[in-house]
This record gives sequence, structure tokens and C-alpha cells, in this order.
Amino acid sequence: MNLSHLPLRLVIGAFFVNSGMSKRSLDGEAAAGVHGMAAQAIPAIKRVEPRQFGRLLSGSEIALGAALLLPIIPSAVVGAGLLGFSAGLMRLYWATPGLHEPGDIRPTQQGIPFAKDAWLVGAGLTLILDDLIGRVPALLKGR
Repeated sequence: MNLSHLPLRLVIGAFFVNSGMSKRSLDGEAAAGVHGMAAQAIPAIKRVEPRQFGRLLSGSEIALGAALLLPIIPSAVVGAGLLGFSAGLMRLYWATPGLHEPGDIRPTQQGIPFAKDAWLVGAGLTLILDDLIGRVPALLKGR
């Protein structure tokens, strides 16, 4: 891990662990609400029971957060996980009516809390690219 990745990984990792921990006990209406919104954006989620989806979401967030916090895991690897997770969030933003104006990427007032997750896409790409680009000199040296 590049030392310059540490602040990004610590902040995002702690955020994800906290978010996942807060979803551990999703039940009833809360689980149904999160599940319904996700299923609208990603139809395959409809096959998963809402409470089980809440547990899977919670576990995924905790695992991703822990991976970000562990410096032994390469930044490109955790960046790929972060990019995948955030791509799902952006799919949710784009597929949910009322979060953005039709045909426009800019968020409505209701969409701002969801559109802000775009920074996670940038962070994931940054971790991947910086880690891979940082390996190029070592690869060239080994020729």
C-alpha cells in the first residue's frame, strides 16, 4: 500500500464499517425499504428476502470497510471492491425515479444524498490506477 492511500482508505474504511454495523439489525419496514429500492435498480435482488438482503448488505459493507482498513491488502484490490460497490450505488441513483431529472445526470433535492456517492467511484478508480501505475517502473526494471 502506498502511504498516500492511507488517509483515503482509513476514512472510507471506517465509514463503511460503521454503515455496515448500523445495518446489522435491519428488520421489518427498514429492511423492506432498503430492499425495495435496491430491487428497483437491480431486479435480481427481488429474489432475495428483504431481511436476508439487509444482512448481506451489512456484511458486504463491513467486509469492504475492513479490507480498506487493512494495509496488507493491495490498494488495487480494495479499489476494485470499492468501485464495484459504488457502481451499484450509482445504478441505484440512476434507476430510481425522482433522484435526478429525466435525461439529466444532475440530482434533484431528493437525489443529493444518493448522488454524493459518486465520490466513491472516484476513490475506487484512484486506488486502482495509482497502485497499478506505481507498479509500472518495477515491471519495466524487471525486463
